[in-house]
Amino acid sequence: MNLADGLNEQYERFPILGERRKRHCSTLSGGERQMLAMARALIARPRVLLLDEPSLGLAPQVTAQLMRTIRELCETDDLTVLLVEQNAKSALRIAHRAVVLHLGSVVANGDAQGVADDDDLRRYYLGVVVS
Repeated sequence: MNLADGLNEQYERFPILGERRKRHCSTLSGGERQMLAMARALIARPRVLLLDEPSLGLAPQVTAQLMRTIRELCETDDLTVLLVEQNAKSALRIAHRAVVLHLGSVVANGDAQGVADDDDLRRYYLGVVVS
């Protein structure tokens, strides 16, 4: 695949970037900058993609779209994503596996749904209120 094909593929994945392609990146919103960072990485066709806090500072609606895109990448592009994210609720919705760290130590490791369903983990580490 050449660069033009890679760009076109990413413009299809992130249409807003195609609309904004003539603008300087400093004028993009936070969500658009995250899309741009992902698109730049994806053009290289990686097998593994590390994303560090991609939702940081983004509006909930933009975060939801970003998480959907990450899930779609894993499902359709045979891509493994290592997601480091404090927004546990969003991350656990799209993850297959989860590792919860506290002060550098692993406090949970396993199936993402199992981690999400653990009331003690949710209460003490994931910031999710258990009713």
